[in-house]
Amino acid sequence: MTVAADFETLYGSAPDGVWAAPGRVNLIGEYTDFNDGFVLPLALPHTTVAAVSRRDDGVLRLHSGDADGGIVQLGVDALEPLSGGGWAAYPAGVVWALRAAGHPVTGADVHLASTVPTGAGLSSSAALEVVTALALNDLFGLGLTRPELARLAQRAENDFVGVPCGVMDQMASACAQEGHALHLDTRDLSYRQVPFDLAAEGLALLVVDTRVKHALGDGAYAERRAGCEAGARALGVRALRDVDAAHLPAALDRLDDATVRRYVRHVVSDNDRVVRVISLLDAGATRAVGPVLTEGHASLRDDLRVSCPELDLVVEAANAAGALGARMTGGGFGGSAVVLVGTDGAEEVGAAVRKAFADAGYAEPGIFPAVPAAGARRL
Repeated sequence: MTVAADFETLYGSAPDGVWAAPGRVNLIGEYTDFNDGFVLPLALPHTTVAAVSRRDDGVLRLHSGDADGGIVQLGVDALEPLSGGGWAAYPAGVVWALRAAGHPVTGADVHLASTVPTGAGLSSSAALEVVTALALNDLFGLGLTRPELARLAQRAENDFVGVPCGVMDQMASACAQEGHALHLDTRDLSYRQVPFDLAAEGLALLVVDTRVKHALGDGAYAERRAGCEAGARALGVRALRDVDAAHLPAALDRLDDATVRRYVRHVVSDNDRVVRVISLLDAGATRAVGPVLTEGHASLRDDLRVSCPELDLVVEAANAAGALGARMTGGGFGGSAVVLVGTDGAEEVGAAVRKAFADAGYAEPGIFPAVPAAGARRL
């Protein structure tokens, strides 16, 4: 394995083991995870792979085959939140979070390589965090469960890196199952593996990477999270998950701030869309999921206002070419969209999206099928 061989070249000995964790794409349920709501992600075949050896001298050495620069060397006792560090902040943050939780992680040598596109809204950061957490859990015999590892990885991103993300990405990377979508309740981290074999139904889910890079640390994500929390306080609920969709009009009438009202409308309605999609999948009515995706995109575009012209164009062009439905996925402001299509029309839809981008003067998008893959694992 190249990652193991590269580790040996870098550090002078073979690694103790090699682990992998996938990126994810979210079918439905956006910005619901930090509102204690429901989400429905699936793991992608794209992974971050880590070759790791344990150290007991307090030294943490990190190297990425995908980033410029050499080995980043840190002391585990000297790790400080929000101290910068680029890509290395993510695995370093995991070490910090584990130690802050009382787990005796005394150092490691780490070499990383990833096929998860960065900045595409496919959770490259969560894959990096989860693969590090799983490797250290195994090497130090910590005995942590997958949800516990996901929570610690989320803490690394929230408190060490400084991105106020929810827990969906880390849970999808840690817990997803091949051939399934993960129906996750982000309040208690209970989940159900939902069979999602699109090929058997003559369907495909395309991921369209707009090539527009997004950065969730720029304040827009945090502003929406704060607005959602303000809405929950104004409505007297623990989180917006506690507002029933049937009572949404009455709840909106109680909110004076127009921006908060829009955010609340999106979160409550998108939470309901997850429930509706699950019901459709359980009933074998997968084709009927398409319009729900498009409805979700309109909510993200108009109420949450996290789309961009390129994402809107994917949805418009795909649906005009015969897709069953489409929506942006992930944090927005760029990144990717998902498109539900019949397999017999997938090529035509992809060509239509590429032509629309060319006509608009945009860079050619990356398009690939999302095949539900396995979660984090030791190789």
